[in-house]
Amino acid sequence: MPIEELPDAPELRVDRQARIAVVHDWCPNFRGGERVLAQICKQFPNAEIFTLFDFLPADVKEQYFRDVEFHTSAANRLPMVQKFYRSLFFLCPFLIEQFDVTGYDAVISSSAAFSRGVITRPDQPHLCYVHSPARYAWDEQFSYLQQGRLGFGPKGMLYRYMLHRLRTWDTRTAHGPDLMLANSTYVRSRIQHIYGRDARVVFPPVALAELPCVEDKDDYYVSASFLAPYKRTDLVIRAFNEMPQRRLVIVGEGQQSASLRALAGPNISFSGYLPRQDYVDTVARAKAMVFAGCEDFGIALAEAQACGTPLIAFGRGGAVDIVRRLGSSPEPTGVLFKAQTVDHLKDAVERFEENSLAIAPGACSRNAERFSEENFDRAILESLATVQALHEIT
Repeated sequence: MPIEELPDAPELRVDRQARIAVVHDWCPNFRGGERVLAQICKQFPNAEIFTLFDFLPADVKEQYFRDVEFHTSAANRLPMVQKFYRSLFFLCPFLIEQFDVTGYDAVISSSAAFSRGVITRPDQPHLCYVHSPARYAWDEQFSYLQQGRLGFGPKGMLYRYMLHRLRTWDTRTAHGPDLMLANSTYVRSRIQHIYGRDARVVFPPVALAELPCVEDKDDYYVSASFLAPYKRTDLVIRAFNEMPQRRLVIVGEGQQSASLRALAGPNISFSGYLPRQDYVDTVARAKAMVFAGCEDFGIALAEAQACGTPLIAFGRGGAVDIVRRLGSSPEPTGVLFKAQTVDHLKDAVERFEENSLAIAPGACSRNAERFSEENFDRAILESLATVQALHEIT
């Protein structure tokens, strides 16, 4: 049923005490997807989580998932699985189908790959929050294969065949949920292109109360992310290597940590992983955050805005939703650049420097109010009510 034909359902019809099965791909650490998961569970005291792999530390569970029961796949018990769980992607469709959620009042899947394919009853409401269709199975397959040096040898052909099988399963299960929510207009367009389905855009929740606006900025730029190839921190480093008068602080760790440190010039420093309060302070005092990747949404970008920190970002993906672009808004909050090249990024930095007084920290902070936890909660409740109403009238 097209979204415009779905029935209206008021928030008050949702029973928060209902038994909700919340299905999430995997929980290797606490990042953006897990923040969404935690916020969903906060709304339903009787929610239980089903996830393929759970490696969350006890203190994180105590803070964000207190009294929430976790159910994991049989593969979670394999020796040393925390080191190689991603290599088991070809088993994940089978594993997700082994979760029995048919006894719950409703299912909410939090999906970037597999959880949407959980088996439900025909009369069971199923709401799916889509972080992204599986990147490595669809439009970014070739980039991932190249990064893994997987050509057309025996190993490369095996991986390509397994990705082909994953696409078949992914397409087959795409119409299981009653309603899909996309975390950005970019992901909504990917859902339309890949699955032929429409989706409602519901921005992820940002904990605005933890992110005070700082008006007095220091003289450095910040780049904050997991240091993986698709984040394109290498491009940010190359650009700042050619701007030795500009200071750059890189926050985060990841598989590229060593190679990026070797690439960086003397004007670039690395803080590594920072505790939450130190991270917030570092982002809040920066003159701007620089990001050259293509994020599906990018909670770190929205958090920077909440801190009053302008953004200089690649103009594709979630950044287009987050940034009120210089030159197109009466209260601009950042600069977008068109292409992932050193020259385009350098030009964007220089444009920011020339117009920095036009981008006020207060405007950035006000812009981030769109991404509040309250707005997210309301949208989830209204969407679940819509799905429940759909089952009531059929």
